[in-house]
Amino acid sequence: MPDRETSVADTFPRLLFEHARIRAGKPAFREKDLGIWQTTSWAEAAEHVRQLACGLAALGFKRGMNLAVVGDNRPRLYWAMSAAQCLGGVAVPLYQDAPAADMAYVLENASIDFAIVEDQEQVDKLLEIRETVPGLTHIIYDDGRGLRNYAHAGLHEFEQVQALGRTLAQNQPSFFMDEVLAGQPDDIAVILYTSGTTGKPKGVCHSHAAMIATSKTLIAFDGLTPEDEVLCYLPLAWVGDFLYSFAMSHLSGFCLNCPESPVTVTSDLREIGPTYYFGPPRIYENILTQVMIRIEDASAIKRGIFHYFMRVARRVGLKLLDGKSGVALGDRVLYALGELLVYGPLKNVLGMSRVRVAYTGGEAIGPDLFDFYRSIGINLKQLYGMTETCVTVCMQRSGDVKLDTVGRPMQGVEVTIADSGEVLVRSPGLMVGYYKKPDDTAEAIDSDGYFHTGDAGFFDADGHLKIIDRAKDVGKMADGTLFAPKYIENKLKFFPFIKEAVAFGDGRNACNAFINIDMEAVGNWAERRNLPYSGYTDLASQPGVYGLIAECVEKVNADLAHDTLLAGSQIHRFLILHKELDPDDDELTRTRKVRRRFIAEKYAVLIDALYAGKARQYIETQVKFEDGRQGLINADLEIRDVQTFAPARKVA
Repeated sequence: MPDRETSVADTFPRLLFEHARIRAGKPAFREKDLGIWQTTSWAEAAEHVRQLACGLAALGFKRGMNLAVVGDNRPRLYWAMSAAQCLGGVAVPLYQDAPAADMAYVLENASIDFAIVEDQEQVDKLLEIRETVPGLTHIIYDDGRGLRNYAHAGLHEFEQVQALGRTLAQNQPSFFMDEVLAGQPDDIAVILYTSGTTGKPKGVCHSHAAMIATSKTLIAFDGLTPEDEVLCYLPLAWVGDFLYSFAMSHLSGFCLNCPESPVTVTSDLREIGPTYYFGPPRIYENILTQVMIRIEDASAIKRGIFHYFMRVARRVGLKLLDGKSGVALGDRVLYALGELLVYGPLKNVLGMSRVRVAYTGGEAIGPDLFDFYRSIGINLKQLYGMTETCVTVCMQRSGDVKLDTVGRPMQGVEVTIADSGEVLVRSPGLMVGYYKKPDDTAEAIDSDGYFHTGDAGFFDADGHLKIIDRAKDVGKMADGTLFAPKYIENKLKFFPFIKEAVAFGDGRNACNAFINIDMEAVGNWAERRNLPYSGYTDLASQPGVYGLIAECVEKVNADLAHDTLLAGSQIHRFLILHKELDPDDDELTRTRKVRRRFIAEKYAVLIDALYAGKARQYIETQVKFEDGRQGLINADLEIRDVQTFAPARKVA
């Protein structure tokens, strides 16, 4: 372990070694391997990073180079990012589920020479595209299973690189700390690629200073301490994981817990019992879907108890969570009984019994979904931000939470609304710029230093920011009614039977929608009714399933009828798509955001059928399979009309 002073802890490497000095034996990482949690202390983590960094240097990694990191959440992959930063390099995490072709674009755009990956799957992808990315000369892997007979030039085992590092450190004792001390706060720490909703992903360059300043603000905001626990399950390439896991652990000193695999996250969540939790809306949607499936499978008595106490929770839970008065003694007693019988056991099943603070961000969350979690006592709050702003722009304070806003601007963050209604942001966490794209940077950040978010919003009377939708997506119906597709889609996705939805209506006389059913939830519903099906396409086409989804859509319409702004955008017709929207088919981004324009072009024949009043429409769609093969799915889709409701009159 280096024993030289690391100067001011103003870069991530210097923060790492400061924790290794003052918290040497405290846990920095836990990883579940073969069913057992393995702990690595701060001192041990720092030593692993030192050895790896020296090994990379021995292979030719130099200051200013970019290091690709690909895989699930693993301690060694976090150490890889640290090792690159120690040498004055830049970490470039990639989405692990991206196909080789998508990776090729990022690897070439980021001028990647070195990559550290998790396993054989990622090695195979990089070897496949190596000829199209000539600069990629070194691939280092963590898990060697299946790679014994690989004899490719530049392919290295993680431990072998660390062994090279130990030799270099022995021969050049001062080399490593010289490199760490040479780093500056304004150096680029990470390049995070955007999800590419409207085009090719852009590399967002963030400095050590920006990420550290943002982390300090977040830690102070919620009073985080070294004793807090975080489960790292979000993609390494997403800004949420880098900030809320990597960056904040370097500031606060809390332990990062890495699940055994993506499929064990739910059980690992229960075992760790995190105190601080962050996830995009789709995670909370998935969790709620699992809850509702279990409730439907329960006995009639248990279902009755659950629904009774959920009505109690919706009535008084939010007031109790926010510490507000006006809750009758009888309701307090009922809620306490509900905590004993329903809410407590439910939070335990969800792994959220110890959660002090939970956040959601990345895109808008449906008010009904938000209400559900808060009503059972989970302090779920919304935040607003994007990759370019280190996420944090606005956040909700505990006790000052509104279902339809994202809170007030954070300390040091300036938010203003342009004449066009677009939200503009200026903050210490603002990106340095887009990698190799000065024109795009100049377009995104104006001469006054404000970043143009592309979101439409406004401040309410209490100074809370309310985001309507993406500015480019907000439109008007033919009669002038406001049309906000994401708001409508989120209401649809509150139902466990609906996984994705895409609403159409801008410039048209009616709002219509595509629906993706949730295979697990609807499959469970069908099995309980003895309805046979052979797969997604077959299940989605069944009349009973259409009836089920129609009920959900009509409930959304009844709710929209009470919204003075959006009552005119109730859904008139819908169809259930014959396939699930998929990032591999370019219909969703890697963070599962709908690529609206692409879908409108790809399924134009279905949109035309919706608005032409047709009862059915035949379609053939090309799809990509996991092994890279392509095929066709065809179906004759039913199009169904649903009931709409007269707008509710405003009470004087």
